[in-house]
Amino acid sequence: MSDINNHFKPRNFSDKVALSFTKFLRFLADTFFKKRYGHRAVVLETVAAVPGMVGGMILHLKSLRKIQDDKGWIKTLLDEAENERMHLMTFVHIAKPTSLERFIIMIAQFIFILAYSIIYLISQRTAHRIVGYFEEEAVFSYTEYLNELEAGTIPDQAAPEIAINYWNLPLHATLKDVVRVIRDDEAGHRDVNHKFADLINLKKIQKTSKKKQVKKEDKEKILN
Repeated sequence: MSDINNHFKPRNFSDKVALSFTKFLRFLADTFFKKRYGHRAVVLETVAAVPGMVGGMILHLKSLRKIQDDKGWIKTLLDEAENERMHLMTFVHIAKPTSLERFIIMIAQFIFILAYSIIYLISQRTAHRIVGYFEEEAVFSYTEYLNELEAGTIPDQAAPEIAINYWNLPLHATLKDVVRVIRDDEAGHRDVNHKFADLINLKKIQKTSKKKQVKKEDKEKILN
């Protein structure tokens, strides 16, 4: 299982942009929802299900266009999107979103699909790093949620049937069990997206180094 407390420290400008963007969205979520964790989850999981689908679609089209193997990235991203969608379906049963929150969901999803698509087309590395930081914040939020449940500040309740079936939970499972497995999912998505960003970054470094080497060899040939 992934280490719950993992945090990726920014290494370059792209990483800092990703972290700043994430912190800004975190500020908006904290301001609007405060400690209404169930309602926060409904809106944020709607947004969280977007990156995997957008990234998977863009990589799918790229694979077809260039006739290249995707190395399993497409399936990983689409599985991530499906998993996040199940988080949403679960919390809809728990939080029962209001009409206002459903409206916010539609607006947030529309805006984020456009924004993330543009980011992914411009810089896949930044896009995956953003998701990695998103998931770090999700892990933090679900840990806070779990602490409130364990302290009794938020009443525990029976787990929805949809969650029991999806995660193969015991029939007597409660909301605390659901929050734990969802937090583990988010930690896994966090690690995968940070890894994808690292791989893209490594590829860029290798490509740059190769170009510099070629230029150096060309220069030596001219001098000789």
